[in-house]
Amino acid sequence: MGVLIIVLVNVIGYYVFKRFDLTSEKRYTLSEPTKQLLQNLDDIVYFEIFLDGEFPAGFKRLQRETREMLDQFRAYSDNIQYEFINPSASSDELERNDVYRRLVERGLNPTDLQVKTNDGSSQQIIFPGGVVSHKSKELPLELLKTQMGLPPEEVLNNSIQNLEFNIVNTIRKLTINKRPKLAIIEGHGELEHLEMADITYALNEYYKISRIRLDGKLNSLSDRELSADSTKVKVDNKFDAIIIAKPDSAFSEKDKFIIDQFIMRGGKVLWLIDPVSASMDSIQNADATMGLINDLNLDDQFFNYGVRLNTNLVMDLNALPIPLKTGQVGGAPQIDFFPWYYFPVIYPMSNHPIVKNLNAIKTEFVSSIDTFNTKGIKKSILLTSSQYARTVNTPVFITLEILQDEPDQRMFKEEYIPIAGLLEGKFESLYKNRVPPELRDSKDVDFLEYSEPTKMIIVADGDIIKNQVRYSGEQPTPYPLGYDRYTQQTFGNKEFILNAMNYLIDDSGLISIRSRELKLRLLDRTRLNESKLYWQLLNTALPVIVVLIFGILFTFIRKKRYSR
Repeated sequence: MGVLIIVLVNVIGYYVFKRFDLTSEKRYTLSEPTKQLLQNLDDIVYFEIFLDGEFPAGFKRLQRETREMLDQFRAYSDNIQYEFINPSASSDELERNDVYRRLVERGLNPTDLQVKTNDGSSQQIIFPGGVVSHKSKELPLELLKTQMGLPPEEVLNNSIQNLEFNIVNTIRKLTINKRPKLAIIEGHGELEHLEMADITYALNEYYKISRIRLDGKLNSLSDRELSADSTKVKVDNKFDAIIIAKPDSAFSEKDKFIIDQFIMRGGKVLWLIDPVSASMDSIQNADATMGLINDLNLDDQFFNYGVRLNTNLVMDLNALPIPLKTGQVGGAPQIDFFPWYYFPVIYPMSNHPIVKNLNAIKTEFVSSIDTFNTKGIKKSILLTSSQYARTVNTPVFITLEILQDEPDQRMFKEEYIPIAGLLEGKFESLYKNRVPPELRDSKDVDFLEYSEPTKMIIVADGDIIKNQVRYSGEQPTPYPLGYDRYTQQTFGNKEFILNAMNYLIDDSGLISIRSRELKLRLLDRTRLNESKLYWQLLNTALPVIVVLIFGILFTFIRKKRYSR
């Protein structure tokens, strides 16, 4: 009977695929969007993972989790294939360096480790990532996501939490056929192409991008098609989403109306707005400048949607250092770095999938936002200051002299000031009850008073999407978004913008994978070191003692039994 049951279970298992995950956090359960994407693959997706060889325990765990994740992917699709490669396998140093060079050219970033040995420590170069190929395309895959201010164990754990999203997101970029359309708005002093070059290139992997001037033209963001009976005009959005990045001049009512109706038809918007106008250029020339209200004529529109951008500046003790000349040494200027409190470094703390486990984000002259109850609108705060912050209202005198003395921490008592928010739901048009009847009823306009379910993200800092530019030589060169050329640190600005746009536009739900959480169960290293000898003796001597006791008892009992 038992044999029959085993045979029956195997027969059923051959025809019916089912996995059981008994872990509390469903560690081995893929999300439905991931399963759907895998099942729709039409060709081989090949992974070269450069995590083979001898590593410290943390990277061994990353290697193991990556292999297990790819095995899960392969359980749902035969088109997933992978191999693990040791880039340091060669004993020849020149050959190893050549391998390293080719991996960097393919887009991978090396990590230089200090590995503790019995003789001290040694350096080890590893590439915690891989290259994924599909048909004639290939993309790099980063498995280790850096996060400032976190211990290595948490960085590794967060990277493992994001494994599914990072892998499936790379597959998505390789296999996407029809890209959604994204428009970058121009005409109001927004950032120029060179200042958005890096993020434009990154977004182009997901979306078809255009730069659009509104100029009061109704058809700038929408298409109009006459119905079959010629009695009505059907109006549809040309784009899935728009980005409005750091405008510096007022929007006309016509342009506001065009954006408003774009939203009413389900269009998504990423607003990156500076409520206060302030620039470091003026400070570099005169050591001081004024922060003044940047009047964009958008306050009523934001208020109608359920948010207010305040005309203040957030100062934060957790700030980006800037270089300042402090003296002269041997005829050369001496440069020191000082935290510039008007440039808060934001550490995302929300569990929202847009910002969860994201690296620190750098900002420049950022303002605060307020949200309030609006019927049908759900609001989520995405980014806040640290717990050591304050706001200063305009007009504000901004001077480098504040760096001459230590800051008075009693002045920085405002906690977690919101600077970015997400709004979701059905919005009411700003122009409801304001449009003349002849325009409201016009078949060419097709005015809508309420929106379809849609989303928008509002950030009170236009520089969050701006990449720095190197002006040397004949051709200006943009730096990667998030990279600071002075501190040579890379912040999480690019990932934030990419996640924001993916959340706004992508209907597959892949971004929701980022909300997954795996519990970090770490040993207490202090107690471990203190009781190291105890546990070594317990695990080596105790089994021997138990065997000896068992042998003595067995011999004693045997002699007693057979001596009679």
